[in-house]
Amino acid sequence: MSFGLPSVVPKPAVNDQFNIRDDNYGIPNPMISGLAATRQHIGYTHPLEVSENNYEKNRTRMNMVLLRNIQGLHAPMRLAMELKATEKIGRLPFLPSSNMMRNVLLGKDEEIGFEDILNIPEFREQMGQPHAVVENSLGIL
Repeated sequence: MSFGLPSVVPKPAVNDQFNIRDDNYGIPNPMISGLAATRQHIGYTHPLEVSENNYEKNRTRMNMVLLRNIQGLHAPMRLAMELKATEKIGRLPFLPSSNMMRNVLLGKDEEIGFEDILNIPEFREQMGQPHAVVENSLGIL
């Protein structure tokens, strides 16, 4: 029984769905819906994209098989153990990790790649105050 009183639960004044129309050609406007939505709407990917996304994993797997065939089972197991140990190196959350030990183990320290030039911590947009980042990671904030 409401007795004619207004509802306690607030209701939005606008509709739940916005009527944003696609462009003239049926493709969503990337300025409104973002580039990812436009890509999903088109649904076309390049045949090499999956291969490039999994390149490092496939290269590591191939090197492990080659190492096993040449030196035996102990060599890839030891390398996998050392790589697992590099993941457990702890530092404060606001300090960027260079992953130098991992790069040396995988042989990436001798290469200059795309991520070495354009993945510099100074250009990241996610810089925060050190105290706030640490307190957030500890669950205090």
